[in-house]
Amino acid sequence: MSGHNAPSPEQLLEVATELVPLIRSKTEWSDENRRLHEDVVGALAESGILKLRRPARYGGYETNTRTMLEVIATIAIGDGSTAWNTSTWLIGSWMAGMFPDHVQDEVFSDPTVRICVVLSPTAMATAVDGGLMVNGSWHFMSGAHHSQWQVVITMAPTPDGADMWPVMALVPMSELEIVDDWHTNAMVGTGSVTTVANNVFVPQDRTIPMAAVLQNAYASERNADSAVFTQPMLPTGASGFIGVAVGLARAARDEFFQRLPGRKITYTDYERQSDAPLTHLQVAEASLKLDEAEYHAYRIAGMLDDKGAGREQWKMEDRTLYRGHFGRMALLAKESVDIFATASGGSSIYRKVPIQRIQADIHALNLHALMHPNTNFEVYGRVLCGLEPNTMYL
Repeated sequence: MSGHNAPSPEQLLEVATELVPLIRSKTEWSDENRRLHEDVVGALAESGILKLRRPARYGGYETNTRTMLEVIATIAIGDGSTAWNTSTWLIGSWMAGMFPDHVQDEVFSDPTVRICVVLSPTAMATAVDGGLMVNGSWHFMSGAHHSQWQVVITMAPTPDGADMWPVMALVPMSELEIVDDWHTNAMVGTGSVTTVANNVFVPQDRTIPMAAVLQNAYASERNADSAVFTQPMLPTGASGFIGVAVGLARAARDEFFQRLPGRKITYTDYERQSDAPLTHLQVAEASLKLDEAEYHAYRIAGMLDDKGAGREQWKMEDRTLYRGHFGRMALLAKESVDIFATASGGSSIYRKVPIQRIQADIHALNLHALMHPNTNFEVYGRVLCGLEPNTMYL
């Protein structure tokens, strides 16, 4: 870690572990209300965990990817929605670090600021004096209820006005409308609602063309020497979610073994499930898949941390390999959870049994556009076959 006076990785993991009982105690409320409980959000802020990707000059820790992965995975053992929103807010803080330094001064003047983020360019902007006038909406805005700023992507005129291109912008949540449409069967507590901009003015200095962002041409001068804030957007932005997937698979494993003693296999002679050879095969395969998922997760984290420390440029092969590891990690984590869930029997479908929530959440993660295994494998495979990738999100 490079942040001044930052806690050690061990201290941060201890803090995250201490939050797990509180997080678990509020999952039922979060499911019913489709957002995180205020006590959980407050505890995350007070714990310092939301400082992991805040610039050090604003009291942040600038933690490396491996530490962030493990902290988020620990939170995911308590609840996938809480871990997902934590990841989103950390990514939001990191993305705010791309903007001009005086913009960061405004955003981080609130020591507990939370910034939600979306990467889909589903709004349109027109050029006006001093900036852009934005209209449109963004779906899947995780953590919007508890955020003060939102990073958005909008289509906007190019400097010559001849075409349109995607632009990243920072907008106060107070200027956006929230549409409470988050009715889902997974990741329920994330509160991933729709936000709407109706003639929202965004000053020019709170915008960065995506063409510059994707080339690591960020606007901050004071972050230019940071091993964390000079990394490429997509690998860095997606890195928070690897901890969610790994943590959910670990949670499924822990929940299975916690329920195993005393369980029998109904309508068989096995009075103890742990005596059945089938159980041995299931737990071995599920545990190995989790181990393999962790391998890919650590490979991803290592790529980011090593290249960041060495100020290495990311080649196209690196970026697509990252996508391949990302998809493989997500798939293996899901397969591990599915095996533990299958082995958990009919009683596991009760809402009070965490593994049903864990399984729903890991399936939702695998449907996410940046995590979908099939999409990531195709992107990686195209480059292996000598073709250009059919996406700018690399």
